[in-house]
Amino acid sequence: MNNDYMLFAIAMIPVLWLIISLGVLKMPAHKTCSFTVILTLAIAIICWRMKFIDGITATVEGMAIALWPILLVIVAALFTYNLAVETKTMDVIKTMLSSITTDKRIQVLILAWGFGGFLEAVAGYGTAVAIPASILASLGFNPIFAAVICLLANTVPTAFGALGIPVTTLATVTGLEVVHLSYVTSIQLAGFIILIPFLLVILTEKSIKALKGVVGITLISGITFAVPQIIIAKYLGADLPALVASICSMACTIICAKLMNKEKVQTKQEDKIELKQGILAWLPYILLCVLILLASPLVPSINAFLAKASSNIHIYTGDSTSTTAFSWINTPGMMILIATFIAGLIQKLKFTYMLDVLKRTIIQLKTSFITIMSIVAISKIMSHSGMTSSISFGLCAITGSFYPLISPLLGAIGTFVTGSDTSANILFGALQTEAAKSLSIDPYWIAAANTAGATAGKMISPQSIAIATSATGLIGSEGKILSTTVKYCLGYVVILGLIVYFGGGILTLF
Repeated sequence: MNNDYMLFAIAMIPVLWLIISLGVLKMPAHKTCSFTVILTLAIAIICWRMKFIDGITATVEGMAIALWPILLVIVAALFTYNLAVETKTMDVIKTMLSSITTDKRIQVLILAWGFGGFLEAVAGYGTAVAIPASILASLGFNPIFAAVICLLANTVPTAFGALGIPVTTLATVTGLEVVHLSYVTSIQLAGFIILIPFLLVILTEKSIKALKGVVGITLISGITFAVPQIIIAKYLGADLPALVASICSMACTIICAKLMNKEKVQTKQEDKIELKQGILAWLPYILLCVLILLASPLVPSINAFLAKASSNIHIYTGDSTSTTAFSWINTPGMMILIATFIAGLIQKLKFTYMLDVLKRTIIQLKTSFITIMSIVAISKIMSHSGMTSSISFGLCAITGSFYPLISPLLGAIGTFVTGSDTSANILFGALQTEAAKSLSIDPYWIAAANTAGATAGKMISPQSIAIATSATGLIGSEGKILSTTVKYCLGYVVILGLIVYFGGGILTLF
């Protein structure tokens, strides 16, 4: 047992070092993350007896996954934004958003919360942070604020992100029934879905007084997300809750902004946007949504056809059965690129011109490549070596009957390390249900706590932060952003832990 505790403490070293180096020492992410790869590899080899070649191939596997699909999404999203800036279509988007309202509080609700939630629901992989953050920055928001606000907003939607992949994966690894698991997860997240829009509004003006005049809109923005998500999850499962909920929330927020907001928006004659001009400006995002939905499991024939353009490559040498799956077309980054190039051609842009913008975008992100490739490599080393298992078993051993209090923390750690709610569920889902059974607790309740906790970890994940800084031109400011988001993450996890510990009977009320 003493050995288990020691391994737990040692396994936490890379995690704690990342938090301290980024959040306290304010070290540049690409430097500290690349060093942490070496540190983690050394620990895995010395303490977990990982073979050197296995450690190297685990690192390569992580870097490969970072390149495709994660970095592909970041490059594609920023390319779309850069192209919109250079062609002045971003000015059209700004004008259209301002015609709804110039109230920055409501713009945050529409873009970071509603539109961001929609992007997370249909695509995931950082799109919900990269695209809204870049648009907010272009609207005149402080870039650091834009990054932070999108990270905070991109929490609860991730549970059912990418058409429910995190929850469906959790159901698979735990053997639980997916519809009921979806429902339980939606119940745990409901309170946060209502509260987070209020937090976003308060942070917009750095005062609780910011709620004056927009309490109704803010409440509606949260309720119209929470209620549809619960209903869809209860009856249809994991695929559609976030998609339907985000559309409902965004639509209702826009309608309420028009009906309830007393501000009179004055639009100059020369600033008025024609319908065709507006459609062309939003065309990349419109096409993106259409392509992703067509390629999703909602259209099985197309989804199955595109699935053929994929490969399972054996990279990690420590497990002969371990393969890494790569989808070459049906992945969000490719969908963004295809949508943007098609939109550009419709807008009569030269293909060579678009390629030049893409090239400059890649050069712009050179340090992000180092950061994100390092982060994912760390997660793979920790997973393959057994370090993540040592963390989970250590937490179980330390907490005993109070385990439900920290079960969301385990999910948050999983997302912090891997950058993915889905990966956090793969890492800790089975352990959570086993712990629940040993404590005679509903396994659905504790399993849901893992994916709910994982949504909290999203706001402090170095991977997510790197995406936010890349999208807003803040490369090198990762530590400043982490030090801001970590306090909200801790509050989120503490509240969720109390809900999980005391709230097992909530389901009987519904």
